[in-house]
Amino acid sequence: MPKTPLSFTLNGSETALFVDPGANLLDTLRRGAGDLTPKLGCAQGTCGACTVLIDGEPHLSCLTLAETVEGRDIATTGGLADGPDLHPLQQAFMEGFAAQCGFCTAGMLMAAKALLDRRPNPSRDEVIEAIGGNLCRCTGYEPIVDAILTAAARMQGRSA
Repeated sequence: MPKTPLSFTLNGSETALFVDPGANLLDTLRRGAGDLTPKLGCAQGTCGACTVLIDGEPHLSCLTLAETVEGRDIATTGGLADGPDLHPLQQAFMEGFAAQCGFCTAGMLMAAKALLDRRPNPSRDEVIEAIGGNLCRCTGYEPIVDAILTAAARMQGRSA
């Protein structure tokens, strides 16, 4: 079958490539666009390691057909930092040791960013709910939740 042309915005940059029919967004981002930040975990939509934002909403890229993102805005952790300046979420994760092995971190960061974009001052329960689809086998989640709350406070100009 012929490849399908696909264009979308990836972390603020226009991206155009060809995809195989039925290709998922995760493979398209990693192999086609060269963005290795979304991770392949379970490939079944249960771990959250591949979470990206599509038009600001979290989606599991392993389950998203690439062709469905035509003309849409895709954000990955590859676009969070501004040059050498980390995003407040990345900074809080680093300072709070919220990324131990780091495998879940990309998905956690994107789920957290989606939450903070729509709810800048979330409660602890809202943070827990927002990252509920992301599995972590290292941290016990407390450092992650604390890091998200710290980033939220800093982004609001409050001390954590």
